[in-house]
Amino acid sequence: MRTAGWLALGVMMVGGMTLAVSRAAEESPAPATEANAPPPTVQPPASSVPVTPKNAAPPPSVTIIGASDAHGVLGRDVLSAANEDMGRIVDVIVDRSGHVRAAVIDFGGFLGVGSRKIVVDWNAMRFGKIVNRKDSITLELTKAQVAAAPEYKEDTPMVVLGASGSLQPLQAVQ
Repeated sequence: MRTAGWLALGVMMVGGMTLAVSRAAEESPAPATEANAPPPTVQPPASSVPVTPKNAAPPPSVTIIGASDAHGVLGRDVLSAANEDMGRIVDVIVDRSGHVRAAVIDFGGFLGVGSRKIVVDWNAMRFGKIVNRKDSITLELTKAQVAAAPEYKEDTPMVVLGASGSLQPLQAVQ
């Protein structure tokens, strides 16, 4: 039922945007004064010739993703393969091209006191079955490995902890 609702909403949004662009294209310019009015010409009906303004943006594309196909990860619990609590995902790190590189995990502490942020390679995580908010993500690192990692601080170079050296260094932009 939820998927049908989102599908209907998406179709209505695309239809509404198409109608708005169509109506804007059909509006006629202000009438010319008699002194510089061009001779009258016969125009075909607007419905037979599609008219698009020169600078009109095309309508956006719409993609429907089923509720069972994708899930958010922020705030999700992270466990080790040995079922140890590793913390929760608090941020996602992307490179300049928008590709996901790593996740920031709030690790250690108790109720947020004494915790620190650790950066782990995105490929070191296994998402398996994450159907609802209670399902966790598995990290292919031990608690000792994560505990030994340096703390992440925004806007400083970061050390990304990866499973078996799977992370490739980011190429410097020249």
